[in-house]
Amino acid sequence: MRGIILAGGTGTRLRPVTNVVSKQLLPVYDKPMIHYPLSVLMTAGIRDILLISTPHHLDAYTTLLGDGTDLGIHLHYRAQDHPRGLAHALILGRDFIGDDQIALILGDNIFHTPHLADLLQHERRRLNGCTLFGYPVPDPHRYGIATLDARGHLTRIDEKPAHPTSNLAVTGLYLYDNEAVAMAHDLTPSPRGELEITDLNRAFTATGRARLVPLGPDATWFDTGTHDSLLHAAAFVRDHQHRHGHPLGDIQHTAHRMGYIDDTQLAELTRTTPTDRHLTAPHP
Repeated sequence: MRGIILAGGTGTRLRPVTNVVSKQLLPVYDKPMIHYPLSVLMTAGIRDILLISTPHHLDAYTTLLGDGTDLGIHLHYRAQDHPRGLAHALILGRDFIGDDQIALILGDNIFHTPHLADLLQHERRRLNGCTLFGYPVPDPHRYGIATLDARGHLTRIDEKPAHPTSNLAVTGLYLYDNEAVAMAHDLTPSPRGELEITDLNRAFTATGRARLVPLGPDATWFDTGTHDSLLHAAAFVRDHQHRHGHPLGDIQHTAHRMGYIDDTQLAELTRTTPTDRHLTAPHP
């Protein structure tokens, strides 16, 4: 399986900050936002990852992350000249994807659950078509909302519904079989000329090959597209790290935990990075 991180977009809801910097480079407590989705893909056992951003911001990502060698992974980069919809990433990345399955994640989404590695690797093994991940939200009119039948089967997805049938949001992490690339090609663009990810997910749903996996009561998910959600995510990361004494979304420690790098390599990577900040109680 190959991974794709979407780190483009204009970040209009976070202006004026995003007038000068890519949204996914903003800090979420003590790490750039992009580290969190990258850590998720690494946790899923994915080591070949494509990052898509705007031509204006791509150099900043290559400077920050490099080619991934120091993390034991392979990072690739591609520019998207202007917004073309999330599903367009599968077309833009088709040469990178080849014949593999795909994990697509949004660069402004943060996931945490104690068993994330087990969950993602289990879902990789059982993937048959499309696997989505759901999370209950208090304001379902802001999201793509999933409806499940009595047996827990996904029956429909409504984008920002005025009258939601559930509160189960489809999060920004999607697993696809390789056929999703061809299906993205066949999508009808929206009135804005974009290929919508919800339309792709609906196409899988219509053929009975889409599953929605609820993340569970011990999970936390943030879509950090607003100032408030960015603040809440930063507070969560801070509190989690102080409470549990280990970093959340840290790509260096994720690489070590997954066996991509050894103890010596981790020590070298963290040699100039203070790690005791994760163990220090927050000031009142």
